[in-house]
Formats: sequence, C-alpha cells, structure tokens
Amino acid sequence: MGQGPKFFGFSLLGCLLVARPLEAAELEAADTAWILTSTGFAWFMTVPGLALLYAGLVRTKNVLSVLAQCFAVAALVSLVWMGAGYSLALGGGESSSPWLGGTSRLFLHGLTADSAVGPVSEAAYCIYHLGFAVLAPTVMVGGFAERMKFSAMLWFTTLWMLLVYAPVCHWLWGGGWLARLGAADFSGGVVVHATAGVSALTAAWLVGPRRGFPDALMPPHNLTLTAAGAGMLWIGWHGFSAGSALITNGAAALSMLNTHLAASAGAMVWMVAEWWRFGRPTLLGLVTGMIAGLVALSPAAGYLGPQGAVIVGGAGGLACFFAIPWIRRRLEIDDAMDVFPVHAAGALLGVLLTPLVAGGAWGGSGFPGDLGVGQRIGVQLVAIAAAGVWSGTVSYFILKGLNRWPGLRVGPDEETEGLDLSSHNGKGYYF
Repeated sequence: MGQGPKFFGFSLLGCLLVARPLEAAELEAADTAWILTSTGFAWFMTVPGLALLYAGLVRTKNVLSVLAQCFAVAALVSLVWMGAGYSLALGGGESSSPWLGGTSRLFLHGLTADSAVGPVSEAAYCIYHLGFAVLAPTVMVGGFAERMKFSAMLWFTTLWMLLVYAPVCHWLWGGGWLARLGAADFSGGVVVHATAGVSALTAAWLVGPRRGFPDALMPPHNLTLTAAGAGMLWIGWHGFSAGSALITNGAAALSMLNTHLAASAGAMVWMVAEWWRFGRPTLLGLVTGMIAGLVALSPAAGYLGPQGAVIVGGAGGLACFFAIPWIRRRLEIDDAMDVFPVHAAGALLGVLLTPLVAGGAWGGSGFPGDLGVGQRIGVQLVAIAAAGVWSGTVSYFILKGLNRWPGLRVGPDEETEGLDLSSHNGKGYYF
C-alpha cells in the first residue's frame, strides 16, 4: 500500500463516496482493524468524555440531567442510525441524488460480514460513522442545558438527525453536491461542529435563557469532572482524526500527530490570552482552548503538516477566546456550554484556513482536487454557509413545532428545584 499524498487522496475519496459490495477476500484486515480501534477511541470521547465534561460545567442540581441526556442521545441516535440515518446519509451508491442518500440500507438491510466500503468492512464503517452522528447532538446538549424538557430533547434529537445531520453528511461524505463541488471536510468540521453549533445556538435562543441569566452567577460545580472528561475527549479525538483516513498508513499517523499538536497549540494560546487579559490562567480556559484547537483542525487534519496544525489549532484557540464574550454579552443568548462560539466559530476558522495551510510548504499533502486557492476558499465558504443556513433554519422549525407539543421548557418551579429531581427523580450528590 502506497504512502504518498496522491494515493492517500484517491483512497480517501474512494472510501468516502459510497458503500459498494466487495468479496471478503478483498477486505484489508489492517484497515478494518484500525477503523474498529478508532471507533473505540471515538466513542470514548463522547460517552463518557463529553458527558463528564458537561456534567462538571452545570450546577449541582442538574448534573444527573446532563448525564442522562448524553447517554440517552447515544442510545437513541444509534437506533435512528440503524433505522434510516446511515442509509440516508451514506447509502444509495453512485446513483444517489446530490441531496440525500438512498433507502437501500434502511434498518441496515443487506449489510453482512462480507459487505465492504473500499478495503474496509462496511459494518466497521457504519459504526465508525455512527460515532460522528452521536457526537453532534451530544454537543448540542450544552446549548440548552439546565432548562429543556427531556421529552423535547429526545424528539429534537430524532428529527434533527433525519432532517439536518443526514442530509449535510450526505452532501459532503456521501458523494453529494458539496463533494461534487470540491468542498472538503476531513473529520467533521462542517458535518459535525458547524451543524451542531448553529443548531445549539438556535435552541438556546428559542428555549430562552436560564433563570437569572446574565446577572446571576452560574459557575461550574465541579471542574474536576470537567477536566477528567476533557482528557478523555482529547484522547478520543485521535480516533476521529486518524480514523478518517480509512486506511492504515503514514497519512493516518500524521493526522493523529496533527490532532495532538493542534490541541496543544489551542490550549497554550488560550492560556496566554487569558493570562494577559485577566491576570491568571484557569483550568477551564486550558480545557476550552484545547477543544477549540481540536475543532478548528477537524476539517483539515489529514491535509496539513505539523506546522500547519499548530497554526490552525492556535488560531482556533484565539478566535474562540474572543467569540465567547460576543455571544454572551452582545447577543445575550444563554448558550450554556458555549457550543456555538467554540464549535461553530472554530469550525468556520478551520474550514477557511484549510486551503491556505494545506500546501507542501507546511508539510501537508495538500487540499484535495485541482482548484486554485481562491476557488478552494470559495467552495469551503459555500459548504459551511449551506450547512449553517440549513441547520439553523430546519432546527428553528423543528423547535417551533415541539414548542406546541410537548413543549420545550420545564416549568419555573422545576427549573428552580433542578432537573435532577424534577425530571429524573434523583440527585448527583447526597450530603
């Protein structure tokens, strides 16, 4: 198996297009093994990683509610993915429409031990992409934490998966219109983080702020939990980036190295900015900067070299540092876990920087395709704008409908008491 950038580009594009049946003898055991390993890393970053990160950031009375939402999302999305999500996002073959995949894999019909996507087992490919599908709505939980009804969250997640995530995923990773246009998203900058960030902001706006926002202090109740979850997320993110190569070669290894360097750069840049502006660095700042660096790298992980990864990760940390107060103070939207300013803003920066720093001068394999730099930036702008507008618009109408039934928000007394007791009949701590 070749190691060069050209081979890597063609292999990646071929694997990402669509599932096609291969003989079992054609499957590459090493590639399938790597995807299965990456899947384990990816799931580790979501449950328990992201769940613990969010649990530490909320107030004591809502820690169980956030954990329950994250675990419920993981289970619910898995069944939705099996029923229709996978087929609509990545099915249909080369004859699928530019807008949505086919119905050939509804309820995973026809998926067997011999089914393959390129050299990889289709079963491994399916559960690997399920990790991306689970991460996106789990990220959104942070936008409306501490005040949305559990039932509304379940309905929103289901409809969002089918009407937002599946189409956007197909547009870029299923051979849809954005892929045909030349847009590139290596490991989810547009498909996961832009869609989740915009939808979370829409939900936070429509559900309304938590009682007391923005005047009342609502500090994280347990940054120890947050740090533990962030560490799991950092480790698990390597599976998303390096696994997205879908082959076992030097390019996958470079993607993993880039991931680590971008996270490190984002954390350090945020630390310096916070130290300069507020006089001391904080643990929460280091964690947030690390995540911002990872998000910014997501669309570019496999196209950059180490130098480019440091540039993108550091720029992501700096941009998100200034985006958070803008959302909170200028727009006065209670995005509880800063989902939009970290995930959507970080993704936007990464998408636009990718064509600029993906060249050989920075040690990377280059932006896929034969477009010039200006054209690359143009198609990347189209990709993230289309994903953002679609996500925001569809989420708005879904949430408006759910506000009529079953209602989006818990009652004032339930919110004051805390969702742990009012929605889940328990407490995170008994003193």
